[in-house]
Parts: sequence; structure tokens; C-alpha cells
Amino acid sequence: MKAQHEHEFEAAPGLPEALPVGERILWQGAPDWRQLAVHAFHVRKLAVYFVLMLALQAAFMQGQPMKVLVPSVATSAVLALTALIMLSGIAWFASHTCLYTLTNKRVVMRVGIVLTMTFNLPLNCLAAAAIKQRRRGCGDIALKIKGSDRIAYLHLWPHARAWHLRQPQPSLRSVPQAEAVAHKILQAWRAANPQEALITPQDASSPSRERDPLSRRVTA
Repeated sequence: MKAQHEHEFEAAPGLPEALPVGERILWQGAPDWRQLAVHAFHVRKLAVYFVLMLALQAAFMQGQPMKVLVPSVATSAVLALTALIMLSGIAWFASHTCLYTLTNKRVVMRVGIVLTMTFNLPLNCLAAAAIKQRRRGCGDIALKIKGSDRIAYLHLWPHARAWHLRQPQPSLRSVPQAEAVAHKILQAWRAANPQEALITPQDASSPSRERDPLSRRVTA
């Protein structure tokens, strides 16, 4: 695996250099920024939290003159709205500066808003992949890396599987048509690893999926 920084020139979108002979692009895509805002930056949860805090603030200030209560609550509401707009803006930039690429040899992740980085994940270095379906066909596809190779969680975030800090898993976040993309990754992995035995994908209704929503394996 190789990480490269800040591309002044891309031979092709998402690729810092021309593909070698025999390698071809199978798929390219980017996160849906709205889904990224909701599931990676937790805008919806924060909105609910802010509404509850505003309600508590108004309740604690009962008995205060309206000329005191209204400006105080309004100021808090403006600050909360500003925070939500900023997070949504970061999600938009994270989506529009990101490009995921699948070739017949590797998965390439170009990520980063200010400092752009490209991660090359050879298919023969992937031990497993797992998909978490979300609304409107979007989903997260987490990639488990073989052996002792690691990419720092902070380098990947928000393009990393949540809470896997000790063994970070690069993740294609909020990808449209995630099921189809996962199938393409599976096919490419099988072609690149014909000698490996595959583990059958788990049933979505199995108890293990309830314990771990990213339990559906799409590669070995």
C-alpha cells in the first residue's frame, strides 16, 4: 500500500499516475454529501440534540421577561444553526474532493480537503470487505487489510469504518448504489485472488448482523 500527498497533476481523475499496462478502471464514484453529513458528521443527531438543549434552556428561563428569554434562546438557536451549516459544508467539501476508484488490481482512495492524500489498496492485500446499507441505495463498504499493514485512523477519517481505531479499515463512505459497487469489488477480488477460498456472505437477517451492522462479508 502507498499513500501520496497533494497532487499538482493527475494523469486521470483520482489517479496520481497513469495506469500500468493491463490495469483498467472498473468503477469510480464519490460519497453522497447529504448521506455523509448525516452518517459521518452526525448532523441529524446534533440537530436533535440542539433542539432538546434549546427546549431545556427555554424551560429553565420560564418566568423571565420575554425581552430576556427570546433574545437568549434566539442567540443559542443561531449558534446551533451555524454549527450545523458548517458541518454540512465540511461534508460537502469532503464529498467533492473525494474520489474512489476500483481497478482490476486495486482500490484507490483520493481523500482530503486541504491536504489531499491518495491511498492505493491492492486487491491481493484485502482480507475482507463488509457493506452497511443505508437509505436510498447508499451504503458504506469497509475494507479489511491483510497482515500488519495499517493506515492511521486520522489519515482516513471520515473515510474509515467507525470505532475501529486499533485496526483502522478504509471505508468507501455513503456510496450510491452500494450493493452494486460491493459486487464489483467482490468480482475484482475474486479475479485477483483465484487461489483464495471465499467465505459465503452472511444472511442479512442473521443474529450476527444485529450485533454488527457491518457483518455482511463480500470477500474472503
